[in-house]
Amino acid sequence: MEIGVNVPNFGPGTDPAILRRWAQTVEGLGYGLLMVSDHVAITPDVAAQYPAPFYEPFTTLSWLAGVTERVKLGTTVLIVPYRHPLLVARMAANLNQLSGGRLVLGVGVGWAREEFEALGQPYRLRGKVTDEYLRTIRAAWADAHDYRAGHIPIWVGGSSDAALRRAVLLGDAWHPLRLTPARLRERLERLRALAGELERPVPELAPRIQLRLSDTPVTDPERPAGVGTLSQILADLDELRALGSRSVVLDPFDGDPDETLHPEVAWQALATVATRWELS
Repeated sequence: MEIGVNVPNFGPGTDPAILRRWAQTVEGLGYGLLMVSDHVAITPDVAAQYPAPFYEPFTTLSWLAGVTERVKLGTTVLIVPYRHPLLVARMAANLNQLSGGRLVLGVGVGWAREEFEALGQPYRLRGKVTDEYLRTIRAAWADAHDYRAGHIPIWVGGSSDAALRRAVLLGDAWHPLRLTPARLRERLERLRALAGELERPVPELAPRIQLRLSDTPVTDPERPAGVGTLSQILADLDELRALGSRSVVLDPFDGDPDETLHPEVAWQALATVATRWELS
């Protein structure tokens, strides 16, 4: 099972030098995947959680491709309605080729109503638009002479029935974000049922979970996966592997933008997990 890391590409402590150190740390520790988030207009609803500066994902990953050699690069998640689908198809194909086939395109419908308004996109139609755009992107990639996309995996985020259906019909993997183990199992069963109803293969499982180490066990029944002692986190990874996960993305950002001023805390947590989990 491949383990990746969600790297904060935003916040007061983030700059090109820190992004480079993040990439070198993730790759140096042996993690297999480095992913970043997506926002375009840092409207008040976005800034409350992900304040400026915000480094656009395609630009950032293209630069990080040049300072890394092995680690895969991805988005968790690209908000599909924000950009014309042919632009996404072109940028993704170019990035995949320039990085030597290392791109994973995680996608989602988005949540920031004010950002949609700033970009002139219809918030209420975001699910329908996402489905339409994903079909357009895949159709563009089928032109191997022009786009030369190779195989770019699409990981579909979200845990609603609509998101699960999207993952079955248009994705290579289902990419749920920060669910409790119980919720993940329940939604995974629903994913499998939908795949059966649609007579389609079940997408791979590639969840993103929190990474928050504690000195004492977390006993809250609503404990998210990835939160607790090292033993609890390793047990979560074991369970995800048993559920069929091919990839798991660790997210060390705990919600306080000032964390980006002290990335060493997250790096130490990642190093602790790396010493106990065999990374290949």
